[in-house]
Amino acid sequence: MSTGRPLEAYAAVVLAGGRAIRLGGFDKASVEVDGRPLLAHALEAVVDAAEVVVVGEQVGTDRPVTFVLESPRYGGPVAGLLTGVDALLRHTTTVAVLAVDMPWVTPTTLRRLLDAAHGRDGAVLVDPDGRRQLAFVVDRERLQAVRPDHEAQHDHALHPLLARLDLADVPASGAEHRDIDTWEDLRDLDA
Repeated sequence: MSTGRPLEAYAAVVLAGGRAIRLGGFDKASVEVDGRPLLAHALEAVVDAAEVVVVGEQVGTDRPVTFVLESPRYGGPVAGLLTGVDALLRHTTTVAVLAVDMPWVTPTTLRRLLDAAHGRDGAVLVDPDGRRQLAFVVDRERLQAVRPDHEAQHDHALHPLLARLDLADVPASGAEHRDIDTWEDLRDLDA
């Protein structure tokens, strides 16, 4: 529920650069749900962002975004996150981070995360079992304070990095927490 505060300007990083091994290497961002690519769903979720960086291969989009490849290439979510943040041109206080494979995250989800982050380092979407998902907002300066050095970014797990931050857990509403890692996940989306 919104607190009535004006929506704070934020930047967004969409993580779309993985290998999608469980999809047989198929480009996850181009997988279609409801007749639209997953990347289109992710960009719609962050429609209120002042700037968007997509970490992944460049494709056509309906809105201006910056595409970058993570360094090191296929270095995992921390490398993708930090490469994306480093590519942002605007210096907003808050950065929203979203995995490209979460088609049920919406602008309302992001607003709930932004509201919950007030007075904290950020907020993260959690599934019904309390597991943190790759949909969160974070204070940019706090993220910089806990980032590993460049060499340690490769294959660095995201959960230990986030554990060093004071993040509010925001329970998912409906299917917001669901992601698509396998063809079975895609098949079961309507279940």
